[in-house]
Amino acid sequence: MAQPLVIVIGNEKGGAGKSTLAIHIATGLLHAGRKVAIIDLDLRQHSMQRFFANRAEWVAANGISLPQPYVADMGDGKALARAAEDEQLARFDEAFNAARENAEVILIDTPGGDTPLSRAAHARADQIVTPMNDSFVDFDLLGQVDPVTLELKKPSIYSESVWEARKHRAITEGRQVTIDWLVVTNRLQGAHARNRDRLEERMGKLAKRVGFRVGPGLRERVIYRELFPFGLTVADLSDEVRPVAVTMSHVSARQELRGLMADMGLEDALAPLTAAA
Repeated sequence: MAQPLVIVIGNEKGGAGKSTLAIHIATGLLHAGRKVAIIDLDLRQHSMQRFFANRAEWVAANGISLPQPYVADMGDGKALARAAEDEQLARFDEAFNAARENAEVILIDTPGGDTPLSRAAHARADQIVTPMNDSFVDFDLLGQVDPVTLELKKPSIYSESVWEARKHRAITEGRQVTIDWLVVTNRLQGAHARNRDRLEERMGKLAKRVGFRVGPGLRERVIYRELFPFGLTVADLSDEVRPVAVTMSHVSARQELRGLMADMGLEDALAPLTAAA
């Protein structure tokens, strides 16, 4: 049996849009007919897991059929967050093994911060997708810049974490393992700014140094938030599924999601996203 593709949505900073990316990638894959399992390692908030719980309730109440992922439940998140590291990792192993038996793609959403569970997830990744806001505040987790010249000085803590994950895979599997790392600039505003030019230049330099690709993320759009309570994304919108009025913003949002999936190399998920909502 082929091993599932493991995608980790990671960034040690909170508020970068990890869960937003995770739910959109998951629904895009589901509509492409892929068997998807999700593991939500944000033990306190569980945004991705709650999203799919909302989805199940909404479709049941409206008599509509929509694809659902296999939820590899970590149990009582708040209790597990207080548990010893060994217990947390054992629970993750159980959830991961169950996901592996039930899916072609395992999508893992990680918390904002350096935790044992996050490190364990990164060490199993085939692909890491890192969202970051259009800001040097977020870039500081990837690379440090000189405060006078703004020139790139060295990789920062999250880049080092990804390096450790790559090294761990190489050691445990006894071979050279390539973890594809995609960094996407998220929540872009419409107006271009000189700060963005500076940031993009440093991103390009750091990408060559530590080995990641840079791709498009999702702009700051109301649609990405207003569909969350229903457990829906722009990938779900159709003649039958329209809990809000559809506008050109929704069409643009679908194109953004399509661009993200293309950069991830998930070509089989593109066709469903080209259909008009």
